[in-house]
Amino acid sequence: MSRRALAALGAVLAATLAGCATAPPTLYHWGDYQRQIYQSLNADDSSPQEQLQQLQQQAEKARAGNAALPPGFRAHVGLLMLRLGRDADAAAQFQAEKQAFPESTAYMDFLLRRLQPAQAAAR
Repeated sequence: MSRRALAALGAVLAATLAGCATAPPTLYHWGDYQRQIYQSLNADDSSPQEQLQQLQQQAEKARAGNAALPPGFRAHVGLLMLRLGRDADAAAQFQAEKQAFPESTAYMDFLLRRLQPAQAAAR
Protein backbone atom coordinates (compact mmCIF):
# COMPACT_ATOMS: atom_id res chain seq x y z
CA MET A 1 0.00 0.00 0.00
CA SER A 2 1.24 3.43 -0.77
CA ARG A 3 1.86 6.01 1.86
CA ARG A 4 -1.03 8.10 0.60
CA ALA A 5 -3.46 5.18 0.85
CA LEU A 6 -2.30 4.40 4.39
CA ALA A 7 -2.77 8.04 5.40
CA ALA A 8 -6.28 8.06 3.93
CA LEU A 9 -7.11 4.79 5.67
CA GLY A 10 -5.78 6.17 8.95
CA ALA A 11 -7.90 9.31 8.57
CA VAL A 12 -11.03 7.26 7.88
CA LEU A 13 -10.31 5.01 10.85
CA ALA A 14 -9.75 8.01 13.15
CA ALA A 15 -12.98 9.64 12.00
CA THR A 16 -14.88 6.40 12.55
CA LEU A 17 -13.53 5.98 16.06
CA ALA A 18 -14.23 9.61 16.91
CA GLY A 19 -17.85 9.03 15.90
CA CYS A 20 -18.08 6.25 18.47
CA ALA A 21 -17.20 8.52 21.38
CA THR A 22 -19.82 8.75 24.07
CA ALA A 23 -22.00 11.82 24.05
CA PRO A 24 -21.82 14.17 27.02
CA PRO A 25 -24.70 13.80 29.46
CA THR A 26 -27.71 15.98 28.75
CA LEU A 27 -28.59 18.86 31.01
CA TYR A 28 -32.14 17.59 31.59
CA HIS A 29 -33.87 14.23 31.80
CA TRP A 30 -36.13 14.39 28.74
CA GLY A 31 -37.30 10.77 28.76
CA ASP A 32 -40.49 10.49 26.70
CA TYR A 33 -41.56 14.06 27.51
CA GLN A 34 -41.25 15.38 23.95
CA ARG A 35 -43.10 12.40 22.47
CA GLN A 36 -45.86 12.75 25.06
CA ILE A 37 -46.25 16.46 24.31
CA TYR A 38 -46.42 15.76 20.59
CA GLN A 39 -49.05 13.08 21.08
CA SER A 40 -51.15 15.20 23.42
CA LEU A 41 -51.13 18.11 20.96
CA ASN A 42 -52.12 15.82 18.10
CA ALA A 43 -55.26 14.55 19.79
CA ASP A 44 -54.15 11.09 20.77
CA ASP A 45 -56.62 8.93 22.62
CA SER A 46 -54.91 9.01 26.01
CA SER A 47 -56.77 10.70 28.83
CA PRO A 48 -55.27 13.50 30.92
CA GLN A 49 -54.99 10.98 33.77
CA GLU A 50 -52.94 8.59 31.61
CA GLN A 51 -50.71 11.43 30.42
CA LEU A 52 -50.23 12.61 34.00
CA GLN A 53 -49.25 9.11 35.14
CA GLN A 54 -46.69 8.84 32.33
CA LEU A 55 -45.20 12.21 33.22
CA GLN A 56 -45.07 11.31 36.90
CA GLN A 57 -43.17 8.14 35.99
CA GLN A 58 -40.71 10.27 34.00
CA ALA A 59 -40.30 12.58 37.00
CA GLU A 60 -39.53 9.58 39.22
CA LYS A 61 -36.89 8.36 36.75
CA ALA A 62 -35.34 11.82 36.73
CA ARG A 63 -35.24 11.91 40.54
CA ALA A 64 -33.76 8.40 40.66
CA GLY A 65 -31.03 9.46 38.24
CA ASN A 66 -30.51 12.76 40.07
CA ALA A 67 -31.34 14.61 36.83
CA ALA A 68 -33.22 17.87 36.36
CA LEU A 69 -36.62 18.02 34.73
CA PRO A 70 -36.72 19.95 31.44
CA PRO A 71 -38.27 23.39 30.99
CA GLY A 72 -42.06 23.26 30.78
CA PHE A 73 -42.36 19.82 32.35
CA ARG A 74 -43.91 21.04 35.61
CA ALA A 75 -46.10 23.52 33.75
CA HIS A 76 -47.48 20.76 31.54
CA VAL A 77 -48.12 18.58 34.59
CA GLY A 78 -49.94 21.55 36.14
CA LEU A 79 -52.11 22.00 33.05
CA LEU A 80 -53.03 18.31 33.12
CA MET A 81 -53.92 18.64 36.80
CA LEU A 82 -56.17 21.59 35.93
CA ARG A 83 -57.98 19.44 33.39
CA LEU A 84 -58.52 16.88 36.16
CA GLY A 85 -59.88 19.50 38.58
CA ARG A 86 -56.85 19.42 40.88
CA ASP A 87 -56.41 23.20 41.09
CA ALA A 88 -54.26 23.30 44.24
CA ASP A 89 -51.86 20.71 42.80
CA ALA A 90 -51.72 22.65 39.53
CA ALA A 91 -50.84 25.85 41.39
CA ALA A 92 -48.02 24.02 43.19
CA GLN A 93 -46.66 22.80 39.85
CA PHE A 94 -46.79 26.32 38.39
CA GLN A 95 -44.91 27.66 41.42
CA ALA A 96 -42.31 24.90 41.04
CA GLU A 97 -41.89 25.79 37.34
CA LYS A 98 -41.34 29.44 38.29
CA GLN A 99 -38.73 28.46 40.84
CA ALA A 100 -36.88 26.11 38.49
CA PHE A 101 -37.06 28.44 35.48
CA PRO A 102 -37.42 32.10 36.46
CA GLU A 103 -37.80 33.06 32.80
CA SER A 104 -41.22 31.37 32.89
CA THR A 105 -42.46 33.71 35.64
CA ALA A 106 -44.65 35.89 33.39
CA TYR A 107 -46.55 32.92 31.96
CA MET A 108 -46.79 31.06 35.27
CA ASP A 109 -48.11 34.22 36.98
CA PHE A 110 -50.68 34.55 34.19
CA LEU A 111 -51.85 30.97 34.78
CA LEU A 112 -51.90 31.47 38.55
CA ARG A 113 -53.99 34.66 38.22
CA ARG A 114 -56.49 32.83 36.03
CA LEU A 115 -56.56 30.01 38.57
CA GLN A 116 -57.33 32.23 41.58
CA PRO A 117 -60.93 33.13 40.57
CA ALA A 118 -61.66 29.45 39.98
CA GLN A 119 -60.29 28.56 43.41
CA ALA A 120 -62.30 31.35 45.06
CA ALA A 121 -65.51 30.17 43.37
CA ALA A 122 -64.89 26.61 44.54
CA ARG A 123 -64.75 27.68 48.19
